[in-house]
Amino acid sequence: MFQDIGVEELLELKRSKKFSLIDVRSPSEFRESTIPGSYNIPVFNDEERAEIGTLYKQVSVDAAKERGLELMSAKLPDFVKQFKEIEGNKAVFCWRGGMRSRTAATVLALMDIHVYRIQGGIKSYRKFVLDTLDHFEWDAKAFVLHGFTGTGKTAVLEQLQSEGYPVLDLENLSGHRGSIFGHIGLASHNQKTFDSLLFERIKEISDAPYVLLEAESKRIGKVILPDFLMKKKEEGVAIVLDVPIEERISQIMKDYRPAEFKSECIQAFNRIKNRIHTPIAAEISKCLDEDRFPEAVEMLLTHYYDPKYDHSSSHYNEDNQIAIHVESIEEGVQAVKDLLRERGYVEESAKPQS
Repeated sequence: MFQDIGVEELLELKRSKKFSLIDVRSPSEFRESTIPGSYNIPVFNDEERAEIGTLYKQVSVDAAKERGLELMSAKLPDFVKQFKEIEGNKAVFCWRGGMRSRTAATVLALMDIHVYRIQGGIKSYRKFVLDTLDHFEWDAKAFVLHGFTGTGKTAVLEQLQSEGYPVLDLENLSGHRGSIFGHIGLASHNQKTFDSLLFERIKEISDAPYVLLEAESKRIGKVILPDFLMKKKEEGVAIVLDVPIEERISQIMKDYRPAEFKSECIQAFNRIKNRIHTPIAAEISKCLDEDRFPEAVEMLLTHYYDPKYDHSSSHYNEDNQIAIHVESIEEGVQAVKDLLRERGYVEESAKPQS
């Protein structure tokens, strides 16, 4: 027989050994939100789930169960084969730890494939995540990257994270860059997915004495940041990156790829062009239409983003503001490393904590 485990026990098992999570809900449910790192081996696909749901509501519970058994029987060999291909310990879950996960776990047990079943399913996991984020206390010192649009703050953080520094990349976790153009070329995450990814990342770096993050507003795309993160940001050391405009234009071209996403860029620009002096807005539109993207970017920076930009550090004490003038992303990465060493958080020969 299978064994039921709670969310906290599951997280402990994941920390101590190789462990695979399998979401047995339908593909659309899986895409909407799941436990990060999970596989999807659905008991029913979307059409089958809709059919069974209709029978349940319009005919009877027994009719729904009979049809579900019929559908499951037909796909049983392939279903079992997919589980056999996953090595190590396994746990299955559905929405509330009900019929679908029980069916999957029971069938697998009959085929001598041992799995755990998560009590309460993803609903229980979601509650645990929200409770944790609502009451999370973090002693780590925050170093918060500020700077004009295009200064490469995210690129600096990505490089530092790849080297093992305790980075909280909020734009990556949200799938959005936090501006009118921020969704272009990215798959924006909903609140459920963001919360789960944030929870998982914080678990990884919560023991570090400091954390690196970017100065973000309360909302990034579709998601809202938790209060403890906003407080952490406001209390942190503000690192204000100053980069030449040529480098900023180059970084924006690399990040947003306007030649590839031309129509999306034009649609986003049309949402803000009424806020720009009419002749300038007309020239930007012309540049976008004629594929003169660097010129359009420079005008957007000069006439819209830079005047509009507030370092968002006016509420910081001067002692907590550090301006760093660099010529490139590489110099920005090194400058942050040097600052951390000067503050005693990283020794010259020490490996960063990830």
